Amino acid sequence: MKAHRALMRHAENSFAALNIGLTDFVILEMLLHKGPQKVNDIGRRVGLTSGAITSAVDRSEQQGFVVREFDAEDRRSRVVRLTPAGTALIEKAFARHGEAMDDAMSELTKSELRELASMLKRVGTAVQARTDASIANHLKKG
Repeated sequence: MKAHRALMRHAENSFAALNIGLTDFVILEMLLHKGPQKVNDIGRRVGLTSGAITSAVDRSEQQGFVVREFDAEDRRSRVVRLTPAGTALIEKAFARHGEAMDDAMSELTKSELRELASMLKRVGTAVQARTDASIANHLKKG
């Protein structure tokens, strides 16, 4: 947990000078790499409640980084996409973030980095499977 907290602080510091917080960074980065997304899908993927994702998207929209549009396939849904200003901001922030993560991992050799990535993926996949199974069992009982 100490390593996680230190890495999170290091990551957040990498884009703090651009006046965006972690939640905004995560949302903008998702839109950069995944393209336009439904508001609810963003919230679910980044682990935010409906109210929290609405507030975060509102904030980004007020700053001119995203726009909301009706979904062409489902007019009840809204799709969020980056504006040119949002794209420029997140590209800059993501580049800084990448440099910071490279710096953080500079203590490890390439071989150690590959091994660490493999082990973290294995642990993450196993824990997610157990969590999904536990939720499914809970729903069956309820």
